[in-house]
Amino acid sequence: MAQELLIYGAYGYTGKLIVEEAVKQGLRPMLSGRNHSKLGQLASKYDLNHVAFELSDGQALNNALKQVKLVIHCAGPFAFTAIPMARACIAQGVHYLDITGEYSVFEDLHGLDKEAKAAGVMLLPGAGFDVVPSDCLANRLKHLLPEADSITLAFTSERASVSRGTAKTMVENAGEGHLMRKGGKLVRLPLGKVVRSIDYGPFEQLSVGISWGDISTAYYSTGIPNVLVLTGTDEKQLKSLKVAQRLRLLLRSKWVKNMIKRRIDKKPEGPSEERRSKAAMYLWGKATRGTQEVQQRLKTPNGYTLTAKTAVLIASKILKGEYRDGYQTPATAYGQDLILEVPGCEWGEGVE
Repeated sequence: MAQELLIYGAYGYTGKLIVEEAVKQGLRPMLSGRNHSKLGQLASKYDLNHVAFELSDGQALNNALKQVKLVIHCAGPFAFTAIPMARACIAQGVHYLDITGEYSVFEDLHGLDKEAKAAGVMLLPGAGFDVVPSDCLANRLKHLLPEADSITLAFTSERASVSRGTAKTMVENAGEGHLMRKGGKLVRLPLGKVVRSIDYGPFEQLSVGISWGDISTAYYSTGIPNVLVLTGTDEKQLKSLKVAQRLRLLLRSKWVKNMIKRRIDKKPEGPSEERRSKAAMYLWGKATRGTQEVQQRLKTPNGYTLTAKTAVLIASKILKGEYRDGYQTPATAYGQDLILEVPGCEWGEGVE
């Protein structure tokens, strides 16, 4: 499988985890990104080929894609990078995966469905924790209650922390409020307005509405027109969200965003391996129609660890010829039990 896979953004925190997992699974990816020096250091560690270029360099991008069958795109914020990479992949007949959780990216890539089908290319954004487990959960709920017209998904962790890249993406979206899907349409609500207490199994936790990718993917994969997503929080974070809501216009300023990002760059790259090993993720979901209701829980490893495993798992399937043309979600491409192919993932009504 030499030179069949390109990992762009390979030297980022999550990109490096994906490279490590790919090599562990016997793949020999070509590494890519903007910084030649960082790529060289990472490539030498695993004795891999590498090529540095900006996505704006169309000739270099096309030359790299001509050498491979598949891209795992890891360079965010994806609102700025996904479409250029996906369009180039379609033009070169190369399959596309990314690890975004940005709802707008899912919407944008869904708009390329016809072009991808015509090219025989699969576009599957959200091949990591965003949104493999939650998409599988949504589809399991749909299976349990086929006539459901509303779905609520929630996720949390007792010890999770975020990488610099994730934090920067959050900054980009901080001024946009909270979105949910209602009647098939995206509806904007104030930050911190939707708050629930969720029983995740081992514990209950306050959870707040978030514009997670499932407001797009769960809608497209299940057809359920009402989708709400929440994430674990606490009273301190809720107060911060309400402050952010009042400052939303300021938070949309490019100058303010760049100032916050500079502060983020001074923090650790991401959680340590030891911290990841202790930070399991807990997901909960409910589907309803009138008085009918079903619930389901899911436990997975830490989100970054899971992202590396699911991205490489899906990449391996594609390289074996297991894919569907056009825009796909993890569950439409591989079914609700895809998540169970990752060690440490399990369904449960009361996962311990």
